[in-house]
Amino acid sequence: MFNAIVINKDEQGYRAGLTAVDEQQLPAGDVTVKVLASTLNYKDALAISGKSPVVRTFPMVPGIDLVGEVLHSDSVRFQSGDKVLLNGFGVGENHWGGLAEKARLNSAWLLPLPAAFTPEQAMAIGTAGYTAMLSILALQKHGITAEHGEILVTGANGGVGSYAVRLLSKLGYTVVACTGRPNESDYLKQLGAAEILPREQLSAAGKPLQKERWAGVIDCVGSHTLANACASTRYGGAVAACGLAQGMDFPVTVAPFILRGVTLYGIDSVMRPLADRSKAWQHLSELLQPADVDQIASVISLEQVVATATRLLQGDIRGRVIVKI
Repeated sequence: MFNAIVINKDEQGYRAGLTAVDEQQLPAGDVTVKVLASTLNYKDALAISGKSPVVRTFPMVPGIDLVGEVLHSDSVRFQSGDKVLLNGFGVGENHWGGLAEKARLNSAWLLPLPAAFTPEQAMAIGTAGYTAMLSILALQKHGITAEHGEILVTGANGGVGSYAVRLLSKLGYTVVACTGRPNESDYLKQLGAAEILPREQLSAAGKPLQKERWAGVIDCVGSHTLANACASTRYGGAVAACGLAQGMDFPVTVAPFILRGVTLYGIDSVMRPLADRSKAWQHLSELLQPADVDQIASVISLEQVVATATRLLQGDIRGRVIVKI
């Protein structure tokens, strides 16, 4: 038996809680791990609350991130005792995830844990830092350097936004952080933001074309915020869209794209090939120090997950939440 956060949906309704689970209930997979650390992401909180149809099958163990120690492997890629890292691949949505003491997984989803990080540090980074790095790599591939001008990061107090601000700053970019929590301005400036922009300046309907300002954008919000970011991106600039905290809608015209040559990159972190994941984590290993990670993360136990998920959806959590198993 082992403990896990289990989500159920049946005649009794939708519910999530800490539950004792028999190991025989673990889903199919060629690698079984002892989970050392996981995270609580926005998507996990949506799954736990039932406020969005994240979970596909029930019962489900949420948790889109984990670091584990291999207990048993039928894969030639891994042996017992290896430390492995997982982000996404539908885990926590349609395959049992990391908010548990044990997990059984497909070896094709796993990377070796980078030597630069402890399990807790890797999970402090997690899907959020990995997604931020993928977004930055998209801007760099577009040719945007620090000399091109300001980079806007929306939803800057969240996990992806926090890492985007920190990583961009370390790479020498001038970062403008957009947030709905002005009381967190000092936190964002400590991460490296040169300026704080109130959310209200971007979150309402705006003009199809606005004054050119941003060389590039990392948007974690969607909806009107993403539309306004595109409308105010400079000629030939790029926008990396990786989140939907404000909404899935995109009320924009084609004007920024055909009159200013703006490029919109969609950043998917869930099904990204292993080669892209390895590249992103290599960059993270080179750029981040323990102090960077500690500044962005807080730690909770498995028992605290459900209550913390509610606070996360209410916008009361900044940065990253590590779940130490």
